[in-house]
Amino acid sequence: MAEGKYYSDFEAKKIICEIGKRMYNRGYVAANDGNISVKCGPNIIWCTPTGVSKGFMTPDMLVKMDLKGNVIYGKNKPSSEVKMHLRVYDENPKVNSVVHAHPPVATSFAIAGIQLDKAVLPEAVVLLGTVPVAHYATPGTEEVPDSVAPYCRDYNAVLLANHGALTWGSDAIEAYHRMESLEHYAQILMYTGKIINQSNELSCNQVSELIKIREKLGIESGGIPPCRIDEEKDVKEESNSIKDEAIKAIVAKVTEQVIKKLNL
Repeated sequence: MAEGKYYSDFEAKKIICEIGKRMYNRGYVAANDGNISVKCGPNIIWCTPTGVSKGFMTPDMLVKMDLKGNVIYGKNKPSSEVKMHLRVYDENPKVNSVVHAHPPVATSFAIAGIQLDKAVLPEAVVLLGTVPVAHYATPGTEEVPDSVAPYCRDYNAVLLANHGALTWGSDAIEAYHRMESLEHYAQILMYTGKIINQSNELSCNQVSELIKIREKLGIESGGIPPCRIDEEKDVKEESNSIKDEAIKAIVAKVTEQVIKKLNL
């Protein structure tokens, strides 16, 4: 990335094409699905065109726009879902890149209307937090940006009901890596919740430590997944604490008596 906050035009187009190939090769998109955008100025973005496979894009296919949706440069039309990207930028000025894809497992959770909020994977707690489900909206319409707007500031990703997933970040790599993390997290929840049918969820103390790590990394959003109180462990810890205090009291009492006898 260029010095400062934004990508140059050259860098923006290069990284969009690279991310498009990665998404296509990983099976996060099929045919002409998905879209990517990157800021190259306070009010300017480069984005993917409509009707083009993300695995076969070239820089000359991309479209330059302002944040009001006006095309500045490009021979192709922008994706109809760029409205969703523009809304994310408007809601959260810290965002410099947005990625939309249809990763199979995460999209399956979106279709089922199940948010990703199990505290089972430390990396997911730190990098993603909770991933909510936005209500269903017809693709390409104003309903879509309206559906994601409530989540843009407090979360790092959102599932689109019966549609796919949307991630964003301070740069294109972070936005894309969150998409990878999202699908990885969804796969683990599928295996542990529906195939193995068992998981040891992290305790509240463990989640609290992970949130501290997240804060040290400068990640201010994501939400906190519900944690599980390990009652048996807490009872044991409380019991041990009581025993320790009792032992300390006994030792103090004996010590006091010994000192009195020695003084005699």
